[in-house]
Amino acid sequence: MVNKLPESVLVVIHTTDLRVLLLERSDHPGWWQSVTGSLERGETTEQAAIREINEETGLQAQNYSLQNWKHINRYEIYPCYRHRYAPDVTHNTEHVFSLCLPVPLDITLSPHEHLQYEWLPASLAAEACFSPSNQAAIRILLERAS
Repeated sequence: MVNKLPESVLVVIHTTDLRVLLLERSDHPGWWQSVTGSLERGETTEQAAIREINEETGLQAQNYSLQNWKHINRYEIYPCYRHRYAPDVTHNTEHVFSLCLPVPLDITLSPHEHLQYEWLPASLAAEACFSPSNQAAIRILLERAS
């Protein structure tokens, strides 16, 4: 197995009225999150965001408004995921994006990654996320909208 790169994207998918799409992880039932994923070698952050959106939801990002927030989080990788990286890697760099849709849409889940999805008001979505950086991104979305 090739080690994952310690660089990823986080894409908060939301509607114009600030309903946020959350996905429940299949490897950790009860852990809810936005679209996330590691960059592949040679891939830009924008390419990774578009690919991950499509893989995890079936949505075509080019049909909507994808925004690169130019915001970066650096955090310690959860111990349960460290085996996916080189042995000396302990931290990840995460690039934050958002994708705005006009209304909540039905999506096609990647069954090996997620169990179910929900569209929640942004304040509830932030509380439901297991990841502090995901919680913070949704709260930033709320601040930007007010």
